[in-house]
Amino acid sequence: MHKVMISVGEASGDLHGASIADALKELEPDIRIFGMGGQAMRKAGVEIVHDIADLGIIGFVEVVKNLPRFFRLRDELIDLMKKEQPDVLLVIDYPDFNMRLAPKARELGIPVVSYIPPSAWAWRKGRAKSVAKIVDKIASIFPFEAEVYQKAGADVEFVGHPLIDIIKPSLDKEKAYKFFGINSNHPVILLLPGSRKHEIENLLPVMLKSAEKIKLIYPECQFILPVASTISQEMLQGMIKQYSVNVKLTFENTYDLMAIADSAIAASGTVTLEAAILGLPTVVIYKMAAMTYFIGRLLVKIPNISLPNIVAGKRIIPELLQYEVNADNIARETLALLPSSEQGEKVRKELLVVKEKLGAGGAVKRAAQVVLNAAKKR
Repeated sequence: MHKVMISVGEASGDLHGASIADALKELEPDIRIFGMGGQAMRKAGVEIVHDIADLGIIGFVEVVKNLPRFFRLRDELIDLMKKEQPDVLLVIDYPDFNMRLAPKARELGIPVVSYIPPSAWAWRKGRAKSVAKIVDKIASIFPFEAEVYQKAGADVEFVGHPLIDIIKPSLDKEKAYKFFGINSNHPVILLLPGSRKHEIENLLPVMLKSAEKIKLIYPECQFILPVASTISQEMLQGMIKQYSVNVKLTFENTYDLMAIADSAIAASGTVTLEAAILGLPTVVIYKMAAMTYFIGRLLVKIPNISLPNIVAGKRIIPELLQYEVNADNIARETLALLPSSEQGEKVRKELLVVKEKLGAGGAVKRAAQVVLNAAKKR
């Protein structure tokens, strides 16, 4: 029986960890899996030794204040590795913590697999060489990421993106229109302002202003906002009622909604890749504090910020950053993506190529096999 230890630090990593755990158990039913994670991993049968519920720390100042706690946590996990002697340590994302834990595992003779490694392709490109020296294997979810790490000397395998397996509509289009109460003869535009309160407060008002402008040109447009579980419905309704546009809130079947929508306005993030996989043209907007943005532009050395454009290797969907994020610009770019426009059809064809580049289905199973192979080598 093999023993696998997993380290994740955020909700997204917890979901990936749960998927990997399920796949590992299919490959080896009596495998033992334990480590740091959350509810999703616990439900998947992982023994949680430290719950990540209290690790949602965002921002440089908050991280600095909590450094002593992070050092204690790292020491706790090192002690666990010494005691349990796992056959492999799987680190998922959460790079600033996991890349300090990985060398300690290797000192103990425990091989390390990195799934969703640090984004060395976007910034601190020298970091790829550092990561290559402290992990035994990288399971990469992006082809361009695999290339960067391969050039840095890492043992890397492109396993494909797990979203390819996850993002599938459950309803056909006719049933979806009926489910959401949408008129199939009129354009459907999604508003995707993010899943955190500060994102909503920062981006939803300008989205609503742009919706007002779109309504002046296309009065029949239907606007829908899928509500994240982390956001208060009352807060959203309070913001929406300040604008002269009707926005329908939905709470389930988001992928079915994306599959029938004509275009979307979205905060930069994973949701833009989800939309791309479903062939939904999206206007990506990104806005933050001026100083944070200035520092970010100094560090990030890539021409595009949205994942679909990065995967494509060129700009195929519009990106509006900082001062460009205003109602006029958003409305103009959104209207240009509707199916009736030549640009909209061109973008839809380009998005098919993006989906192909993300690999075939079965990414999680391939990643799990990478982990198990590493465990067998010990």
